[in-house]
Amino acid sequence: MIRVLLADDHGIVRAGLRRLVEESGDMEVVAEAADGNEAIRLIRERHPDVAVIDLSMPHVDGLEVITRIHPEYPALPIIVLTMHAENQYVVRAIEAGAMGYITKQSAPEQLVTAIRKVLGGSRYLTDDATESLALRVSRGSRGGTGLDDLSTRELQVLRRLALGHTNREIAEAYNISIKTVDTYRFRLLKKLNLRNNAELSRYAIQNGLIEP
Repeated sequence: MIRVLLADDHGIVRAGLRRLVEESGDMEVVAEAADGNEAIRLIRERHPDVAVIDLSMPHVDGLEVITRIHPEYPALPIIVLTMHAENQYVVRAIEAGAMGYITKQSAPEQLVTAIRKVLGGSRYLTDDATESLALRVSRGSRGGTGLDDLSTRELQVLRRLALGHTNREIAEAYNISIKTVDTYRFRLLKKLNLRNNAELSRYAIQNGLIEP
């Protein structure tokens, strides 16, 4: 049996994913996580064959899970699951080590196929994800956009600031100091030519990093 870990902060979503996995006949869910910290712990404890990880989770987000786990378990195929096809996160997730990227809307048709494909050593991306990666490569030769110029950590801090998280909450999520968060905030304002957190939030909405 193929051993699958599911990480999503919504119990109803996990239940639906579990049903899809177990109806395949040759897969079983060996662990479920409701946040990023729990996902990291369960990967280390249960050693799944593949991990399906939601991007938007509390405490530690899915991108951070990949960033921490991939160097430790480079052979573990990770499929990113997201509510929306956030273009920037497609690129960052793949760069961090994810092998697959699907939306929750497409999961009923694509999840099982995606699991089989990444276990075979191939990537599985939606058409939108493939297009985003192509745009990233194309922009690279032309200097890119403001978001392209941000590091992965800057992008994560931007999203959390835009969601209204405090500097202390951000520091705890990424195991960094509050002073370091202040430094990231200063860099973001400078790089994006913005003045305050309200403008950061507006920018994040306009660029599809958070919902309005």
